[in-house]
Amino acid sequence: MYDSKEKLIIYQLFPRIMTNTNANCVPWGTLAQNGSGKLNDYTSHVLRSIRDLGVNCLWFTGVIEHATKTDFSEYGIDPDNPNVVKGEAGSPYAIKDYYDIDPALAESVPDRMKEFENLVRRVHNENMKIIIDNVPNHTARVYHSDKATNGVEDFGLRDNTNMNFAADNNYYYISNQLFYPSINLSAEGDKPYVEFPAKATGNDCFTAFCGPNDWYETVKLNYGHDYNDGSDHFDPIPDTWHKMLHILKFWASKGIDGFRCDMVFMVPLAFWHWAIPQVKELYPHIFFIGEIYDVALYRPFLDYGCFDYLYDKVNLYDTLVGIETQGWSAAQLTGCWQTVDGIGDRMVNFLENHDEVRFGSRAYAGDSLRVVPSLVVSAMISRGPFLMYYGQELGEPARDNEGFAGENNRTTIFDYWSVSTIRRWYHDGACDDSLLSPHERWLRNVYKSVLTLCNEREALREGAFFDLMYVNLRLPGFNPHTNFAFLRYKGDDILLIMANFSKEAGHVSLVIPDLAFEMSGLERGEIVTSDLLWGKPHKLNLSSTLPLTVYMSAGDALVLPIGKKKALTDHKMSGSALRGEKKSSGKGGKSKK
Repeated sequence: MYDSKEKLIIYQLFPRIMTNTNANCVPWGTLAQNGSGKLNDYTSHVLRSIRDLGVNCLWFTGVIEHATKTDFSEYGIDPDNPNVVKGEAGSPYAIKDYYDIDPALAESVPDRMKEFENLVRRVHNENMKIIIDNVPNHTARVYHSDKATNGVEDFGLRDNTNMNFAADNNYYYISNQLFYPSINLSAEGDKPYVEFPAKATGNDCFTAFCGPNDWYETVKLNYGHDYNDGSDHFDPIPDTWHKMLHILKFWASKGIDGFRCDMVFMVPLAFWHWAIPQVKELYPHIFFIGEIYDVALYRPFLDYGCFDYLYDKVNLYDTLVGIETQGWSAAQLTGCWQTVDGIGDRMVNFLENHDEVRFGSRAYAGDSLRVVPSLVVSAMISRGPFLMYYGQELGEPARDNEGFAGENNRTTIFDYWSVSTIRRWYHDGACDDSLLSPHERWLRNVYKSVLTLCNEREALREGAFFDLMYVNLRLPGFNPHTNFAFLRYKGDDILLIMANFSKEAGHVSLVIPDLAFEMSGLERGEIVTSDLLWGKPHKLNLSSTLPLTVYMSAGDALVLPIGKKKALTDHKMSGSALRGEKKSSGKGGKSKK
């Protein structure tokens, strides 16, 4: 397992969009119309500006060459049939060459790999880690590598296409069937897309007649599992295993620090058990993050599958969404940590990523200022990684209609585009707040405070967790449906963390039980401390018999040092000024945009 005392704060960015300064934003626009960010845009200054948020790891999404409607044939890259490409730019998860860089991200297309290697060095020079996607489950509809080395053959080159399944085939086939999805395969370009026999799609659609919501732009890779009868054929090792291991080693050799592995549960667990140790034998520093959506699979993929970390989407993330949007009780958060008890530090928590709707979107909170309690809980409930998505810190509402993606409350991964919030922060590489609204400046400072605290405070970086809910469920002055409270502690650094999901301000009372005093080493008595987010002083009576009471604003959180180490961080918010900026506009605590 990846071993570090540093809490990983991962910033996921989409380089095609993040540093794109082209504000044309033509729906369905081409590369020439809307432009694209470049890997070279990430100068030392830009990287330091991202690191300033408290970030120590960058996830570059969409780096590997994928199918696109853009013609790069002048550089020796085969054009893709546009009828099986989603959007003008194409899906970054429809890989057409596992050994190459997306040419749209290069200033000099012939030098695109060198530009990536230089990026890796710049990231490391700024004392950050860099990870990229591994897409093991599917390729683009047509796969061809012109950059593979050491005699590595393309996927499917030696397949027996007369067989629905063969252990050494790289793909699954629908015998004697023409690929005929419910989309127009001759709508664009001068050549219709023809595929015979049809291949299964990446989302396990084993029919030639997939629908528009299927992953029709991708083809499922065959790892030796026969979906006809459920049997496994792993001895001898299937050809796909060898090919994907070579791909993992290739990228590890480029100096990256880890992989975010796409849809890992759609690939046999046995493959990961076989492959990950071999990569780590050569590159011990490499860590693996798995995208997964089944709690029952968490422990098998961590233990037998050898993953370092997994997404906690269907547990903590979904619960926070339910609290925010459906009136779920905050007391359900206790069940979240209990579900992952013993492995919580290996779960990646997040509020946004490219698959989920933006927090400030109409489909989620509708107001990014309400993020504070969810942010504090998600980032501080464990020692595990916390994942950010670019523009999240600015409250990006994702209300653009970009083209293929439409207005779907997400930021597109299929279109050439730029995003106003992040474009104004990027400011042609200046990376400052001069073009940001008061709302955006306030929110970015909130994120900076929370994320910085995660590694500045020992209690958050390395400390233990104690849930305070069980003794406060019936306490007058504490509402378990809107309030959540816990301790994080290590040595003299003991933090009381309280979240108020309510839309109403008021006093919140809390009892700390004897067991918490015993386990944390907390001393009883009256103390005066200052909240680490807002700088506001609080007088607290630390007792197991008498409740302490604090005033909490609507949609607020407090991080209160209550051990012997009570020093404020250098990155605390400026208290009333920043809090007042949020509230100055009057009703509902919302600022004018």
